[in-house]
Amino acid sequence: MKITFKLFAHLQDYLPPEGKKTNALTLELQEGTTVAQVVERFGLPQKLVHLVLIDGNFVPPAERDGRALREGETLAIWPPVAGG
Repeated sequence: MKITFKLFAHLQDYLPPEGKKTNALTLELQEGTTVAQVVERFGLPQKLVHLVLIDGNFVPPAERDGRALREGETLAIWPPVAGG
């Protein structure tokens, strides 16, 4: 199955070169792959995985281990952001 994977702010550094221009990749995943498995695959530090959305819907931290991705979904991840 294919999904779109997006990383924002300094998490873009974890994308391979082909994804850095658009901050997105198309991933080919096995059925049943979870949000947590994608995070692990890209070596994202847990403390930097703050806001996780699937098709614009928030995925709470407690649900990320069990939330399987589906064909055509977009997984987007932001780090904690401070500003003023």
